Amino acid sequence: MKFLCVDCDRVMEYVERRLPGDGTMAVVYACPACDRETALLTNPMETRLVSGLGIEVGGRTVPPEPLELVRSSLEGFESGSQPAPPAVEDSDTLRPGQVRWSGPASERLLAVPSFVRGMVKRIYGEYAAERGISEITPEIMDRARIDLGLEGM
Repeated sequence: MKFLCVDCDRVMEYVERRLPGDGTMAVVYACPACDRETALLTNPMETRLVSGLGIEVGGRTVPPEPLELVRSSLEGFESGSQPAPPAVEDSDTLRPGQVRWSGPASERLLAVPSFVRGMVKRIYGEYAAERGISEITPEIMDRARIDLGLEGM
């Protein structure tokens, strides 16, 4: 992702990253020609996503490999195979703080892109555990999206 200065039509350069402490993140960019600044502000969910993916905000430290993104997204994929649904834990084997996923919720989780599925599962799991919910259902997922401010995502 690159930001362009509208006035100069130049690629803006990374200046700094700010973490205000409320779960959000602000990343500041400036135009090298006119010094105009702009900021990208992420909500807590987006901040978790960036952190969970191990993305270093501010640019790469090593050059990209040819077709790097394609290769990494195909790792472990066999032609014609379908991803296995997330395991639905048996209630007798749940540890304290663990939650069970209903069949419909597990199927819905499969619609989430694989590169963020683990993080999404963890966020819903934490949401349920914090509220004493033992089983995640599609209804719980909907409520969590509202409570966490993720309706537009």
